[in-house]
Parts: sequence; C-alpha cells; structure tokens
Amino acid sequence: MKILSMPPSLRAGLCASARRLTVLVALAAGLAWQPAQALRIKEVAAVQGVRSNQLSGYGLVVGLDGTGDQTTQMPYTTQSVQNYLQQMGITLPANINARNIQLKNVAAVVVTAELPPFAQPGQQIDVVVSSMGNAKSLKGGTLITTPLRGADGEIYALAQGNMVVGGAGASQGGSKVQINHLSAGRIPMGAQVERAVPTPLNDSDTIRLGLNAFDFQTATKVVQAINGRHGMGTAAALDGRTVEVRAPMDPSARVGFLADIEELQLPGSKPAAKVVINPRTGSIVMNQAVTLGPCAIAHGNLAITIDSTPVISQPNPLSQGQTVVREKSNIQVTQEPGNVINVPASPQLADVVRSLNALGATPQDLLAILQAIKAAGALNAELEVL
Repeated sequence: MKILSMPPSLRAGLCASARRLTVLVALAAGLAWQPAQALRIKEVAAVQGVRSNQLSGYGLVVGLDGTGDQTTQMPYTTQSVQNYLQQMGITLPANINARNIQLKNVAAVVVTAELPPFAQPGQQIDVVVSSMGNAKSLKGGTLITTPLRGADGEIYALAQGNMVVGGAGASQGGSKVQINHLSAGRIPMGAQVERAVPTPLNDSDTIRLGLNAFDFQTATKVVQAINGRHGMGTAAALDGRTVEVRAPMDPSARVGFLADIEELQLPGSKPAAKVVINPRTGSIVMNQAVTLGPCAIAHGNLAITIDSTPVISQPNPLSQGQTVVREKSNIQVTQEPGNVINVPASPQLADVVRSLNALGATPQDLLAILQAIKAAGALNAELEVL
C-alpha cells in the first residue's frame, strides 16, 4: 500500500477551512438555542397623538387595454374626462355625451392613502387604487394626478403613477379566466406629501402611551420598566390601556427620552398573537404566538346547479298556430357531507398548522373557518383582514 504525502500549504489550508467550518457550526448552534427576546415597549404601545391620517381622492386611470368603464352605464367617467380635458385647454363639442363617446381605456377610481405622523412636504407615500365603476381590469393602467384630501377637505398629497396589480386574467368568446383581484392595485411611493399635519408632541410636560391592546398586566410591566430605568414616579398607569410619563420639555431631549423608553424590554412577555387574512388572494399568515383551543369543526360544500333546456311547442297542421319556444329549468342542490372533526388543543404554531391541514380545506374555506373558530373563542389570536 502506498501512502501519499500532502504538501504543507494544502494541509494548512484544509486545517484553516476545518476551523472556519467548526466556528460556523458553533455559531449556528448558538443562534438556534438563543432564547427569544422579550418584547420592547415600542411593540406594545405608541405615543398618543402621534398617529396617521387617512386620505382619499377621486381620479382616473388611463392606458387600459380595452378593460375600462363602459361609459354608457357610467356617465361620471365621461364627465370626469371632459372636466380633465377642459383643465388642459381642450373643449369638446356640446353634442358629445356619455351615449356617443366610448372610453374603453379609462376607469374611474378611488385613491386611498395613509399619511404617517411627522410626514413633511416632499416625502412620498404608498397609495391604493380601487375601481368604482364596471372596469374589468386595472392592469397596466396609469393614474393621472389625483388630489388626496383629509377629513377636513384640505389637500394633503398628490398621487400619480403606474399601478401594480397582483393578478392576471383573460377572456375570449364568452369564456373568462381570472386569478386574484384585478379591480384594485397599488402604486408604491405614488403620492407626494404637500402639507404637514401638526402633531401635539411638545404641548405638555407629560406624554401618554396608549397600549395596542387592553391589558392591565402589560400596563403594569410598562410602568415598572420605565420607573426602573428613569426612577420612581416617572410613569404611572391611568388604566389598562394608558400610561402617563413625565418627559423633558426640550424637544431634542424629549425625542431622545422617547427613543430610550421605546427600547426598554418587558420581561416575561411575548408578541401578540395575530392572524392576517387577505380575502382577495386567499393568503393566511400567522405568527408563532398563535394557539388553538380544543374545538369541533364541521365544514361541507353546497353546490347549486341550474340547467336550462329549450322546449319547442309545434302547433298542429292547418291550425294557424305559432311555434313557441320555452325554457325548462332543472335545479339541483348538492350538499357534500361535512364530518365533525375534533381539533385538539394546539399550544404551538406547528400544532396549529397540523390541525388546520387535517381539515383538508382550501385557503378560501380556511378564511371562513378561522373566523368561526375565533367567534367560538377557540382561536387565541387577533384576526386582521387586509
């Protein structure tokens, strides 16, 4: 048997690689066994008065591929186009109205946005564009300049841009195939802020923290964490959802003070259980804190089928009668049996997923099932519908 010798440089390189691999494995093992961090105050509470504002506006989406509003049924779309053209210096003849003009590439839409706190003029925010007429699809459309107004009627932002629609569809000869929702979309960074909203952050020597959820225990932990860092009497709980904190009057010092208390950790806490549901796409997302209590579930499908068959009634010869064609409808109702399934208690996310998969339901059915479980009190989580 011949023993092959290895060059010293190669042997040193392999040893170094082995040492690096050992360090990476140890680091990965350490991260895997690292305990979950406690919640911070910023994750369970927010400063009262520092809030967002809802904006909305009416606009037009152009550039559609023949999937816009049917203007004979939606006269306000034609009127909006005429008003827009007049602003551009173009006056249409008086005899042009919704009956003799077809704008298949235009759709009337409602534009909504959320103005974040402390937003300043020139900053950009996302907008959501939703069809308010009978447009078949907004895919590929462009939103023209749309003023976004607040509850006071003032303009706070201007929206414009190309839309992103998370769906697809096609139709031909009466047949139609569609995936997800085509009558709504988003424009990332599609609106520019034109006016700032004053935020009452420095109006008093105290600030109030509003908890995201009503909980006396969480309010007590927030007070203990703040007083433990900045001294007794700095914070006091007013109720199960409000904590009052004495803060410096200097704006710069107050910002640093808020940044400090937001990073304080609450020992023995975990993130709030939440299930996020998107009915338009059938998406369901849940975090690790979601648990499921014992319950029994029965879910069956109901199908209604209607068949229409033409029936011809032929008159007798020389009777001077007329041939009559009538429709004979056959209605069938099919209901699949729904077995009652006993769902055991699921203390971990993996158990919740396993129990829901055992139902064998589609994502659309799971939306209704989760809402029913929540109403029955067996789902220990907050439902949020997008």
